[in-house]
Amino acid sequence: MAEIVSTQTAAELVQAGKVIAYPTEAVFGLGCDPQNEAAVLRLLAIKQRPVEKGLILIAADYAQLLPYVDDSAIPLERRAEIFSSWPGHISWVLPASSAAPRWITGQHQSIAVRVSSHPVVRALCQTLAMPLVSTSANRAGEPALTDSAEVLRQLGGDIAALVAGELGGAAQPSQIRDAISGQILRS
Repeated sequence: MAEIVSTQTAAELVQAGKVIAYPTEAVFGLGCDPQNEAAVLRLLAIKQRPVEKGLILIAADYAQLLPYVDDSAIPLERRAEIFSSWPGHISWVLPASSAAPRWITGQHQSIAVRVSSHPVVRALCQTLAMPLVSTSANRAGEPALTDSAEVLRQLGGDIAALVAGELGGAAQPSQIRDAISGQILRS
């Protein structure tokens, strides 16, 4: 059964290829090392989510996302809007770099990313010096979890740990917007 751990311990678990849960702006998230295919596939199995759908990466700053994003393909007219929304509660679907793993992008040529304003997420990504996979801590089709005890009850046997911390107070998961069209994909 998973326990509540510090950011440092959680970072060590991620580096060891484990799946963790952690607080975000609105709900608890599931995360792992985006470069570790086995960890991502384990996360998808826990989530009961097909790899084709793709996943969000969450980071402490945009520089952590650059290996995954084709920065030169981001439209100039959208750049100010994107970068002024971070750190914050908006995820953007950006063109994926050729190095972005297919187990992250799924069937897409794009990748959903966010620079988080949540202090636990930022500390975790800074400690790791990389972004984390971020998807809501729930099984596909179930409500996103907003209570740490419920995360442990429902997912504690499947995850390595839950990072200590409170949710950020946002009313709902991050808005997702398309960087090419500006369209809101999830409000």
